[in-house]
Amino acid sequence: MSFLRVASLRPLVCQLLSKVAFSDASFRLLALVAMRPKRRKKKSNLLPLSLALSGLGGIAAYVYLNRTIEPLPPALNPDQFITLPLKKVVPYNHNSSTFVFELPPKTSSKLPVASCLVVRATDPEALKSNGNPVVRPYTPVETKDNTNELVLLVKKYETGVMSKYMHEMKPGDTLDVKGPIPKFPYKENEFDEVALIGGGSGITPLYQVLTHALSSRFNTTKFKLLYSNVTEQDILLREELDALAKKYPSTLEVVYLLDKPGNDWKGPSGFVNADVIKKYVAPPTQQRTMVMVCGPPPQVASIAGKKAGMKQGPLGGVLKELGYTEEQVFKF
Repeated sequence: MSFLRVASLRPLVCQLLSKVAFSDASFRLLALVAMRPKRRKKKSNLLPLSLALSGLGGIAAYVYLNRTIEPLPPALNPDQFITLPLKKVVPYNHNSSTFVFELPPKTSSKLPVASCLVVRATDPEALKSNGNPVVRPYTPVETKDNTNELVLLVKKYETGVMSKYMHEMKPGDTLDVKGPIPKFPYKENEFDEVALIGGGSGITPLYQVLTHALSSRFNTTKFKLLYSNVTEQDILLREELDALAKKYPSTLEVVYLLDKPGNDWKGPSGFVNADVIKKYVAPPTQQRTMVMVCGPPPQVASIAGKKAGMKQGPLGGVLKELGYTEEQVFKF
């Protein structure tokens, strides 16, 4: 092959490069051209051009496979409520359902970890308590960029004004949502061990922390999840939690506790008390230990003391009795 002949092709290749629209379709086409098996042909004056185009295809394929995908803009606004339509309701068990809300096109439901959102009735006058609109926090159980959906797993409590209201909603109804509301600024490997103590639907923020932390290949923090429910049928996200424990056996241990176990239940039963915490959770004297608690208010109060509204409130309950400090405990 003549050097002059190859050199003469450079303007043509540059012209081709300038005219390529680097869309996904273009990248895929050029990548296929670059990777297509070559058939033997007789010598031809077009060989230099074929080599040049193959090189172009290889460059395009490399750029396509190594490009940085820009994240979608967030759908939610931390400063004001937005109205979202309910797309569908999927029953989960006898008292819980998954509510799938539709987001604006090309937006993301992802929230920083750990954070939540707050909801209210689209007509604030329709749902009030003590004369004020009812506003409640929830943590999505599924946050993906490409689904245009916001997914909430909601357990119906007989004393829960908002949960009962949501369980009466039907596809096409709307709900006002605001967020994200920052809760705990999780930092990778800040702690050697994190104990997550949850009850009922309080599992959702703990699940948010787990899925975020364990998905990193750099994670070294060990997690202990103590998750209590009334019956085995009340356990939420059990399939997902068991899958995480199986996938990350060296960094996650899951312990289920039941108030009313069946005859075939082989796990621990009863409430999360001092004996349970001493058995499964690192002692307060161990450095870099954190305990996160989320569940019904009576459970949180007995384990870590009452919250003061959206604020932490003083540490109390079993954890204080065992010697844990306020710096070692966080209440969602």
